[in-house]
Amino acid sequence: MQLYVIRKIKEVKISIGTFKYIITFAIVLFLFFVQKIISYYLFNNNKIENIRSSNYYVTSPEIPKELTFAGERVPLENFDVYESLDREIIVNSFFHSQTILSLKRAYRFFPVVEPILKKYQIPDDFKYLLVIESNFTNSISPAGATGYWQFMKGTAQKYGLEMTEEVDERYHLVKSTEAACQYLKDLYSYYKSWTLAAAAYNAGTGKIDRVISLQKTQNYYDLHLNEETARYVFRILAAKIIMSDPKKYGFYIPNKTKYFPVPTEIIKVDTSISDLTKFALDLGINYKLLKIFNPWLRKYQLTNKEQKVYFI
Repeated sequence: MQLYVIRKIKEVKISIGTFKYIITFAIVLFLFFVQKIISYYLFNNNKIENIRSSNYYVTSPEIPKELTFAGERVPLENFDVYESLDREIIVNSFFHSQTILSLKRAYRFFPVVEPILKKYQIPDDFKYLLVIESNFTNSISPAGATGYWQFMKGTAQKYGLEMTEEVDERYHLVKSTEAACQYLKDLYSYYKSWTLAAAAYNAGTGKIDRVISLQKTQNYYDLHLNEETARYVFRILAAKIIMSDPKKYGFYIPNKTKYFPVPTEIIKVDTSISDLTKFALDLGINYKLLKIFNPWLRKYQLTNKEQKVYFI
């Protein structure tokens, strides 16, 4: 009987030992699999992050090997010319909001501007001057340059733009474009260079003449100019390069998001209009729409004592 009890106790001890062994083995096995799972997750997560990182990079935009402005060759072999152009292409390539708006607006404004440039025999590249001057908006500079083409008062008056309290044709797209063409044509006749004509459009003939006299050269790319004028032609060139091939520089504008021309009706007016709000409402629109398409109307009335002809 005693031997039997001892044998049973030993069997229970063996069973408990075996159970403990199995439990320990199971825990070790569980921890092993947990470690493997954690390692697998971390490895693949890092792999994903590495892939994401490798697909996001910023690089310098491509510079054309050959380039002209208004038919005049740009000497890109000169390091200073190359780097000046590089700067403006980088600035415009990564100034996404401004460049996207330029690309969208171009579909509305270029169809108006291009035929006028052609009519006055101004190179098509000058449409990009409109981009860098105002980005197709009727802005006013700190110096007082106003409208799409940024005319100062004196120059605007010289080229026949009307400026009164009620009418300012610097805000008139067609008339200001015609005035800009006449001005550019005169500048070209004076300098015999479209590049210098562009520089003088920015700085004025007085400043350009003084720099030419002091530095003994009439080559824009060889002149040491103030920063704004030194950058001016390169900014035009950057706009031309990017807007001529936007996808190449990372810009894709879906057709449905472009700002196309809005159909309008033109009304001839040769009398006074005492209330432009009423005038607009009588035509089935509102004052806001009237102003969007006629920003050159500066007040709520058009006092036309001389009975001039306006097209609204």
